[in-house]
Order: sequence, then structure tokens, then C-alpha cells
Amino acid sequence: MIHFSLNGQPVEVELEGQTPLINVLRDYFGLFGTRYGCGQEACGACMVLIDGKPSYACTVIVDDLKSCSVQTVEGLGNPDSPHPLQKAFLDEQAGQCGFCLSGMLIKSAALLNANSNPNESDIRTALKDNLCRCGVHNRIIRAVLAAAKDLRSKGVIDKADHQ
Repeated sequence: MIHFSLNGQPVEVELEGQTPLINVLRDYFGLFGTRYGCGQEACGACMVLIDGKPSYACTVIVDDLKSCSVQTVEGLGNPDSPHPLQKAFLDEQAGQCGFCLSGMLIKSAALLNANSNPNESDIRTALKDNLCRCGVHNRIIRAVLAAAKDLRSKGVIDKADHQ
């Protein structure tokens, strides 16, 4: 039995410890926001936060999650109360097919947790390993900048961080 926190709730699973996290999220918990892209840490579609750090759910095995905290894109917000990043992505129409968006949102959330006032270069660097075939990177960057501004204006993240 493996115990960990998933989107703020304690969970447990009983299965082979070598099972990839992405399979656990999708098959056992019905969380389909985390996408399976390449299976080799090359596209970023499967990103989740593990103990606050971006991680590839396609290669993390469930044995490595004992007592960890896992946050998926579903844990950022919901339709009734979206995370400012989710709202900004919608406002900027920062998606076309949507396949990359969960990974982009997770990586962006990690960035804003570490740097509340990122510039365009910071965002490009943070998202450089996340692939988007639709070509909406400029909209994604605008959305992250808008979300950071929104979070700072609400006092959710410190206005003085990283200035």
C-alpha cells in the first residue's frame, strides 16, 4: 500500500511499485488532465508537481511517491474557481488543441511559486522543455505574465519577489 497526497487529499493505492505515476493518475483516480505524450520526458505534457517541484509523471514510479504531495492540473483550480493561470490562459486564448496545456500550466505554476514577477525570458526558460505543436507560445507567455500580475495585485504572491 502506497500512501501520498493527491491534490491536497490523502490517498492510497495498492499496486506494483514500478507503475508510472501517469497510469495511477489516469487509471486509478480518473484524472485525465495529465497527458501522455512521449513517455520519455521530452514533451512536458505529463508534468505534475511533486512536493512543489515539476516532475514528469510518465517516468516517476509510484514507489517514489511514499509520503509525497502530488498536484495535478485538476488541483490548480476548477471551473467554478479557476487558478489565475487557468483564467489567464482562457482570457488569452492560449491554447488550440489543448494537449500541452496541463503541462504548461503546471510548469507555469511552479515558476510563479518560485518567481512572482517573471519577465518574458524567465517564462521562456521555464517552459523551454514543454512542446506545443500549435504554435501558441506567445499567447502562453502573455497569459503567464497576466496571471503573475493578477496574483501580485491580489497579494497572493509577494510584489517584491525577484524584482
